[in-house]
Amino acid sequence: MQTVQLNVNGTRKVARDVRPHTTLLNYLRSEGLTGCKEGCAEGECGACAVLLARPTDDGGTRLESVNACLVLMGTLEGQEVVTAEGIGQPGALHPIQHEMAVRGGSQCGYCTPGFVVSMAAEYYRPERGEGDPHGVHQGTGPNGFDIHALSGNLCRCTGYRPIQDAAYALGSPAEGDVLAERRTQPAPAPQPTHLSTPDGDFHRPATLAEALELLEANPAAKLLSGGTDWGVEVNIRHTRAAVTIALDGLPELRGLTWTDEHLEIGAGLPLTEIERRLGDQVPLLAEWFPQFASRLIRNSATLGGNIGTASPIGDSPPVLLALDADVVLVGKNGEREVKVSEFFTGYRKTVMAAGELIKAVRIPLPLAPTTGFFKIAKRRFDDISSVAVGIALELDGETVKHIHIGLGGVAATPIRGTKAEQALTSQIWNEKNVRAAAKLLGSEGTPLDDHRASAAYRAAMLEQTLLKFYSEQTGQGALV
Repeated sequence: MQTVQLNVNGTRKVARDVRPHTTLLNYLRSEGLTGCKEGCAEGECGACAVLLARPTDDGGTRLESVNACLVLMGTLEGQEVVTAEGIGQPGALHPIQHEMAVRGGSQCGYCTPGFVVSMAAEYYRPERGEGDPHGVHQGTGPNGFDIHALSGNLCRCTGYRPIQDAAYALGSPAEGDVLAERRTQPAPAPQPTHLSTPDGDFHRPATLAEALELLEANPAAKLLSGGTDWGVEVNIRHTRAAVTIALDGLPELRGLTWTDEHLEIGAGLPLTEIERRLGDQVPLLAEWFPQFASRLIRNSATLGGNIGTASPIGDSPPVLLALDADVVLVGKNGEREVKVSEFFTGYRKTVMAAGELIKAVRIPLPLAPTTGFFKIAKRRFDDISSVAVGIALELDGETVKHIHIGLGGVAATPIRGTKAEQALTSQIWNEKNVRAAAKLLGSEGTPLDDHRASAAYRAAMLEQTLLKFYSEQTGQGALV
């Protein structure tokens, strides 16, 4: 099999000669749908944005924006895609297109289709109109439009203000709106796929048991979760895998459950879905989500994928280290739990054995009552961290009962700030002790000089984050 059947703008399509590395972007352009454009090929510009039909809890459909340059065709069997060409018609502009036009939101036009698609995802979001949907950042317009829905779309011409004006001018979908009505119908379920091509094999199994059998037979296979990292490898570095196993549709990896002992989050659940289901129930995660890449990326990215890449600058490990979380690994012989603090063994290396994959993350309960996440990067949003710090604190009166500090970007792996933790535990939570611990935190890890930051800057930022955390929690103002 080298074909994939999918629905594009309401028309059934059969994509032929599909290879394991064929992206949705390349396929759409080959079909003449050139509103989907390649700008960066790594999910940073949004020029390739499209809508995917995803299921809602009540059996309907949610239209979510994703980067077509990062979506592999093998994951789209039976799925439904809407491109910029499927939003409005010549001579009958969609309200989004109309507002962009009359408010000067388009100049050279290269980025415009992607903006329209991301705006459509927010325009049709069922919860729009409820105010700030996340409760952790500003940017929601009077019409309930969350402007951060556009954080993954870049424009070099307009200065963004006209685009924001267009977004904030949008009303609700009119009666008879085709895409609005589409939301009331079920979304297509994930379909198993098996492609055998000259460039390698691509498998999207139907069950976890089938995935483990495939992994046992192909221990060197590339495991694909959200694809936001592997897509970059395919596009920029032209990396190819002999066997790819996509885990994104496995129901066993998409749960979110609470017990008396822990919160378990499935490794294959997209970050946006976790954010939506949790709300503010885990404050540290709620603070972290808006700072992780962009909405386009979070609609695809997963905890399993972010942890499994074992990148020293991934943003989720510092948060999970602060939460003292466990990784649940599963193989043919069963499951085992490993502390996140023990999961990483070296640069891009983990304790995962051949034939194992990440099933879930478990966060122990009760949660620490005081938390904070600090991301130091060149841009406030949609950027890779120079340094990332997660902190979870529990006090007993004025004494530190527990403190966990997770660090990213300062060593070959994500690490705990153990020196500072030990210096603060059982000590009074005051400025003197925090300053002493901050000095120790600045000496943690083995930071490097690179194009994002110098080693000295990274060390200084570690120190400053603890001081900032203390000042924010005590209301004492900035410490210098």
